Amino acid sequence: MTEDDRTRLTRRTMLGIFAATAIVAAPTGGNAFGLLRGAGDIRRVRMYSGRTGESLDVLYWIDGDYIPESLRAINHFMRDFRNGKELRIDTRTLDIMAASHRLLESGEPYMLLSGYRSPETNAALRRKSRGVARDSLHLRGQAADLRLRSRSVAQMARAALACAAGGVGRYARSNFVHMDCGPVRTWNG
Repeated sequence: MTEDDRTRLTRRTMLGIFAATAIVAAPTGGNAFGLLRGAGDIRRVRMYSGRTGESLDVLYWIDGDYIPESLRAINHFMRDFRNGKELRIDTRTLDIMAASHRLLESGEPYMLLSGYRSPETNAALRRKSRGVARDSLHLRGQAADLRLRSRSVAQMARAALACAAGGVGRYARSNFVHMDCGPVRTWNG
């Protein structure tokens, strides 16, 4: 089975896998959580970027192991699009994104607005907006700003909060949700 074969499961196959397994919803230690346990032993992330025109649909965890090639593809996709710099994206953030997406029961991929931000980009954004943190978790590859056309900011935030695994920021005016793997907290932007 090639990597392309592993990453291109049909919606029907995915639903069959998920339907055949139980979801354990209790958090388990640290920022880890059980929302993805029993999920057919796979984890998947689907995103597109309106800024670069790129799309990503990849299985990044199978049978208890993260897939290095998939993580590299995610790191590249979530790079700072302004200067091309990449950083390792924290797998805990990916897990929160994947669990939230499953809870939303949406076939639509996330629109990635911001993943990793280099220090230069973060500083430039801070000069333009008070809403950009000086020590943003985006600088560490631990945060993502996401949008779904088919779901409201409130729906997305509720799904992310259900993971009880990190920070969730609601930005209703800008129509996106911030998800990170830092301390559990919530705010309105």
